[in-house]
This record gives sequence, C-alpha cells and structure tokens, in this order.
Amino acid sequence: MGETPLKPSEEETLAPCPKEPKERIKLRLYVTGASARSGRAIESVKALCERYLGGRYDLEVVDIYQQPDLAEVDHIVVAPTLVRHQPLPLRRFVGDLSDDQRILGRLNLLPAA
Repeated sequence: MGETPLKPSEEETLAPCPKEPKERIKLRLYVTGASARSGRAIESVKALCERYLGGRYDLEVVDIYQQPDLAEVDHIVVAPTLVRHQPLPLRRFVGDLSDDQRILGRLNLLPAA
C-alpha cells in the first residue's frame, strides 16, 4: 500500500517479447581476418544475442578472407556486416556493432510495442 511502482531499467525496456517466434533467428556476421576490430565485432554481437535473443538464435561468423564465396553470395563489400537471414526478409547492419538498440532496430528484432 502506497508503494511506488518500479521503473523498468533500459535493459528491461529492450527485452524481447516473451512470445517464441515460429522460426529461429539466423544471423551471419562477416569480419575481416583476426584483427582487433573483428574481435570486437564478434564479442559485441555475441553479447547482444545472449542479452536480447536468448537461446533462439544461430550465429555464424564468416571471415571474408577465408570464405570469399559466402561473402559473394550475400553481396558483402564492407566488414563488419551482420546479416539476418531468418526470419525473412533478409536484413543487414553494416559498420559499428557497439550500439545494441540501433542493431536491433535495423534488423527488426525489437519487440512489438
């Protein structure tokens, strides 16, 4: 009685909807070699996936120097690039992978309001 409701933290605000999607989220991250920038991109995307997508995603990391055929199939010209293959339609995020909210929004992974 008389208690003030708690305000949701930023993390709770960005949390995914509790409804399970029909399909798993399939992501492919393109990087360039074993550079520090590639390492940061991989860690950022893995942390984002664990924080917001839980166990409902598959992440494949592709080095465009070692697998140029995959980069060609996805028309990758810049790295790092994160591609959402499923659910369709295909979505891409190119560049700085440190802003979770921008990535989730661009890849259409934010929960419905």
